[in-house]
Amino acid sequence: MQSNDSRPPQVPHSDLADLLMPRLTESYGAAADAGRAGPMAAYMKDVSPFLGIPTPLRRELSRAVTKGTPKPSEADCAALALRCWELPEREYRYFAVDYLRRHVSRCSSGFLPVVRHLIVTVPWWDTVDLLAAHTVGPLVAADPTLAAVMDEWIGDEDLWVARTALLHQLRYKSATDTDRLFAYCRRQSGHPDFFVRKAIGWCLREYAKIDPAAVRAFVTAERESLSPLSVREALKNTGGAE
Repeated sequence: MQSNDSRPPQVPHSDLADLLMPRLTESYGAAADAGRAGPMAAYMKDVSPFLGIPTPLRRELSRAVTKGTPKPSEADCAALALRCWELPEREYRYFAVDYLRRHVSRCSSGFLPVVRHLIVTVPWWDTVDLLAAHTVGPLVAADPTLAAVMDEWIGDEDLWVARTALLHQLRYKSATDTDRLFAYCRRQSGHPDFFVRKAIGWCLREYAKIDPAAVRAFVTAERESLSPLSVREALKNTGGAE
């Protein structure tokens, strides 16, 4: 079960990470573009420095870095992600997020504390949202007992943890636990931060693709407590008026 221990997880030994990290840093380092790095960092509000590698090239380099390597174990995934998170430039975290997205099925519910560390360490929407939808979401789907952890996360003081709880069902479609979705939105409806209000609207908007009537009914019932931003986003796929 998830622990809220603030200490960072220990980086496990991983021969695969020992192989991949030098390849990664050499490949990305050679492709660094100082002229692009500044604007890329500015776009992300200078939360982290950047190497200046555009996304298409970064993905091409990542494929070359991982080509011919074995499928990872959970320890490999943890070691690689944690070691990427120790590097300052944002592209290394993007590599880790993409790697976890591809290999989350190799991980158990015990991986969730690692993901929480990634979420709260130099957080911004670019990493948090992908981790929420493509790592936390699949982990919870594979082990429904982790839904109880999401029930804790939705009330967390860290807005990015709460945002993750809101967004973890983003790709569940008809498998969405609607009672939990609406309860989470109701729980955080008065949150003052833009990123939580936006997440409420986003997860409702996504579920509206499956059941627009249910989302319209929820927004109607909760309109007084929901922010205008949440309402506007939620109703985009319902045909309802703002």
